Amino acid sequence: MDKDLIALSPWGTGPLGLSPTERSRLTPSPFEPPGYPMTPTSSLRAQAIFMSPATLIAAGIVLPPLLFVFYTSVHGLALSPVSFSAVLTSTLFRQTLSTTLYIAGLSSLLSLFLGFVVALHLARQPARRRGFLMILVLLPFWTNVLVKTFAFMIILGRDGLINSLLSWIFQTKIELPLVLNLFGVLVGMTSYLVPLVVLPILASLLAIDRAIYRAAAIMGARPARIFWTVTIPMSLPGVFAGLLSAFVLSLGAFVIPALLGGPRDAMLSNLVDFYNREVLNWPMASAIGVLLLGMAFFFAAPLALWRRRKI
Repeated sequence: MDKDLIALSPWGTGPLGLSPTERSRLTPSPFEPPGYPMTPTSSLRAQAIFMSPATLIAAGIVLPPLLFVFYTSVHGLALSPVSFSAVLTSTLFRQTLSTTLYIAGLSSLLSLFLGFVVALHLARQPARRRGFLMILVLLPFWTNVLVKTFAFMIILGRDGLINSLLSWIFQTKIELPLVLNLFGVLVGMTSYLVPLVVLPILASLLAIDRAIYRAAAIMGARPARIFWTVTIPMSLPGVFAGLLSAFVLSLGAFVIPALLGGPRDAMLSNLVDFYNREVLNWPMASAIGVLLLGMAFFFAAPLALWRRRKI
């Protein structure tokens, strides 16, 4: 098949009827030397050679503590599931699990909404201005989460900047409960997750061919119709990746709910800390950690499979 004809079909299988696997076989690989076409097997082997050092280092750092946590959760060589049974039948665990899923889901949706608006604005900017604005978006992401959380405690506290400003405007003492509750947790989580959501959505928006917008406008579609029929459907891969990444990352949040939330806003990571430092029941803490890790893998699996299909 002529490669020039393949270039006419940039989306899906296109009019040529080629699957992604067939197109990848005809598209030159970055590892492919000139004149020596690589098969999928040799391409995977080359990628494995390049990635193996980083993979080994990451495995050496991450796997030992994970294996020790699993070893502790089953009471060592006894391999007893007692801790898992106690955790799964605990009312405290079920309430904390529902709170974790609720906060993670709500903060991910809020981050998705704000991140989409920011990404849409960035996609419409010239390249040079977009680069400068991207630095401003990523600046909070590079700041330590503990520093940002303490900053929010100062801003949202009863004597913080917002309450002080409202008290000055209305000339009366105002103490809005903006921290140590669900609102404070959502503010902190959304601030932390928005930059993570912006990146994949912006990549999807920039990948949309501008000719599609011009064609829709020529056919008489108004901006609102173009947005709902072109922008939204073609940005769904980035939306799905950003939403799932934010949700998985928020499942293990610890600092933000511990400092900005109240007793009813504790998440599973805070429950692990409770059993580890207050109750000194390390098998229970390890069992909750293993279950939390399993939840992260369960929700991250669709994203990994989708990325594998894209590759």
